[in-house]
Amino acid sequence: MVRTLLVLAAGAVVSLGGLAQGRDDTAGARLKVVSERDIAEKLDGKEAKVTVVEVTLEPGQAGTPHRHPGPVFGYVLEGEYEHAINDEPVKVLKAGETFYEPAGCLHRVSKNPGKVRTRVLATVVHPRDAKQLSVPEPKK
Repeated sequence: MVRTLLVLAAGAVVSLGGLAQGRDDTAGARLKVVSERDIAEKLDGKEAKVTVVEVTLEPGQAGTPHRHPGPVFGYVLEGEYEHAINDEPVKVLKAGETFYEPAGCLHRVSKNPGKVRTRVLATVVHPRDAKQLSVPEPKK
């Protein structure tokens, strides 16, 4: 399974929204589903699927805190991307760099800090019956 996931991540290679192409659940980020495929491997004993999403953030644009129903493998295609999960410090990633988010972790920072557009390709492994790829974190 790890090999399959790495091949998918590398071959495909942010905050993510719904399963529909172009859906916007991340404060204005443009989302485009690039690929969806059922896979033979299971995720926590459930039938699984892989969805690859391209996320585009304009300069200064940020997503809202959220969680994903499965692990995320991300690749910055262009621009800069501020990224932080759980209580980890914010990292600024540049084009060509990758990130990983464990299933269910809090993706608390998702922002374009630069002056040019940022594009991120995210590969999400999730249960086939997941209703959303991104579940907004309730406000405290």
